[in-house]
Amino acid sequence: MLAPIHSCLLGFQFATFKVDFFPLPVLINVTMSEGEVFHEKQRLELCAIHALNNVLQERVFTKETADDICKRLAPQCVVNPHRSVLGTGNYDVNVIMAALQSRDLAAVWWDKRRPVQSLCISRVQGFILNVPSCVSFGILSLPLLRRRHWLAVRQVNGHYYNLDSKLKSPACIGGEAELRTFLSEQLSQDVAEMLLVVQREVEEDGSWLNPDIPCNGAKSSV
Repeated sequence: MLAPIHSCLLGFQFATFKVDFFPLPVLINVTMSEGEVFHEKQRLELCAIHALNNVLQERVFTKETADDICKRLAPQCVVNPHRSVLGTGNYDVNVIMAALQSRDLAAVWWDKRRPVQSLCISRVQGFILNVPSCVSFGILSLPLLRRRHWLAVRQVNGHYYNLDSKLKSPACIGGEAELRTFLSEQLSQDVAEMLLVVQREVEEDGSWLNPDIPCNGAKSSV
């Protein structure tokens, strides 16, 4: 039985535990474009799964594997706190972190008080952002109704792409300068958060961060 250890950071609740790799069924609704950029489009409330697959640039996780992670996180709960009670998805950050762990990757929470200039982008495999998004029902969009949405950003063939599953196709951001501008704009939203997807050794040695650039209003250590 898994025994999560929880800590809360600006609305995110994290769990630390060991996760095994899963046999993976097939997932559909994928497009390849812009020089073979993998882009999974939105289905139900599965934006966390789409963000994971898009940042990994391959079809890896499904609703079934995400539900299995939820059960491992909270095996005694009748109503699982890590997903929607309707069974349509809406997975939380713990599921994303567990999924990345199963791929020998780590998710590093980004302190928004730090300027994005302090990111060592070359040490980061990709980015998963949690941002406010308007609610839509088919072609009907309700901009006054906002909820949280997961999206992925990563480099493919020398360019960074916004791989938001709600987009019709990948949106090219550009190079590192344009990426920093994009991330700054996204993080300027009050409720936006960001996870850095990195190798385990990068998480451990902290090489995703340039320590020479101070954190605005935060302590120097992370």
